[in-house]
Amino acid sequence: MTMNHASRREFLRRASLIAGSVGPAGVPFAMNLAAMNTAAAQTADYKAIVCLFLYGGNDSANMVLPTDTASWNTYTTVRNTGTDPIALRAAGTAPDAAAAAASPAALGGVLPVVPNFTAFAENNARTFALHPSMTEMQSLFGQARLGIIANAGPLVQPMTKAEYQSNTTKKRPAKLFSHNDQQSMWQALGPEGARIGWGGRFGDLVAGGNTNTVFTSISAGGNAVFMTGQNVFQYQVGSNGATAIGNLTGTLFGSAAAATNYRNIITQTNATHLMAREQSVITKRSIDAQAVFQTAYAASTVAAPTQYMRPSTRTLANNDLAVQLQTVTRIIGARAGLGATRQVFFVSMGGFDTHDNQNRGQADLMARLSHAIGYFDTALAAIGMRDKVALFTGSDFGRTFTTNGDGTDHGWGAHHFVYGGAVKGKEIYGRFPQVGLSQPDEVGSGSFLPGVSVDQIGATLGKWFGVSDADLNIVFPNLKNFNANLGFI
Repeated sequence: MTMNHASRREFLRRASLIAGSVGPAGVPFAMNLAAMNTAAAQTADYKAIVCLFLYGGNDSANMVLPTDTASWNTYTTVRNTGTDPIALRAAGTAPDAAAAAASPAALGGVLPVVPNFTAFAENNARTFALHPSMTEMQSLFGQARLGIIANAGPLVQPMTKAEYQSNTTKKRPAKLFSHNDQQSMWQALGPEGARIGWGGRFGDLVAGGNTNTVFTSISAGGNAVFMTGQNVFQYQVGSNGATAIGNLTGTLFGSAAAATNYRNIITQTNATHLMAREQSVITKRSIDAQAVFQTAYAASTVAAPTQYMRPSTRTLANNDLAVQLQTVTRIIGARAGLGATRQVFFVSMGGFDTHDNQNRGQADLMARLSHAIGYFDTALAAIGMRDKVALFTGSDFGRTFTTNGDGTDHGWGAHHFVYGGAVKGKEIYGRFPQVGLSQPDEVGSGSFLPGVSVDQIGATLGKWFGVSDADLNIVFPNLKNFNANLGFI
């Protein structure tokens, strides 16, 4: 492989930058990053990873359900209690239009899904279903573009229930059951305060293959540590494109000259004060990037999402998550104008902390999630990019299998989805736990000890993305303790 002058300059520049940031001990990692960047620059095949984060801690026990007789009997016994029982109805149960909106009776039965059962033989004797609001995702599962990852969460090393209870033989993740800390554990592999996310680390590794590295790591769902690397920083966008610095054009205080002078002042790169000069360099770079982004983004169009049927009101409503995924799709469509061959995206939903009023709250959340991913599938197909995109869900934690009367409390392991044309869908990856209390994976109040680590999910995606095995073990320090590839893509 030959290296052109631009690639060689990029190799040396990024190697020196990264080596400087990690210190002498990190030089091999720095050179691996630079080498990976150079290799990525030689290929034109596009790939994107999308993190869809569900803030608040999703009750995945009502999202993906085992429906074999033993599991279903346990499920209904435990969850059909309290002032507002949260147990869903059996598959095939017709919706009751006279029941309270979004109640289990009004929703009707859970939606059966039939895995291929080639990934994890332990699941073969069981049957499964999705929440009644997830019709689009039921369809995508059947079309093998959606897979389920069973009982996943932050882990340092594999652990049995006895080892967890002894609290001596195996190391636990830090600060379990805490929202902020577990969000950070998912996104950055460390508790709150971690500054580098594994999505950003992927960005560091592949940015050299992009003509403009600014557009490597893009968030349409707000600021997230997942997206920040050692050298790559997240570029935040909204449905109208880049977030602009105000008052650079037009008039300022009624004066066109004032706007021009303001722009000149904040982009003056010859200031004598070092901090002022660096601030101007960053500001100018932001303005220049915005101009490039807006030009490419404006030329990329995709049909807007329809509204979704909101179960709690039985009315149509806009879906912010679908709009975020529309933005992602438009950016993917603009990849040539942005000079991108590898990109990491972040989108998000909130409202999953369902301690109370779970029936109505979660029905809406599941409907929005399903509608948005169904829209994303259609939008990607319209631009011919289904096979180039892999989306996965994450959340603070799962919730307790027990109910507190009308909701659930903080748990640990949870089920998740992975979507994309390259995904080996129609499968459940990981051993699905036996539900209920006093089960081998249940560690208190129906909180489940994960069987799949976040590291495994990330490493499987990273392998597809083009990250080397050596670099995966640096990005995910605990990966050595697990099977590094779940095989879902």
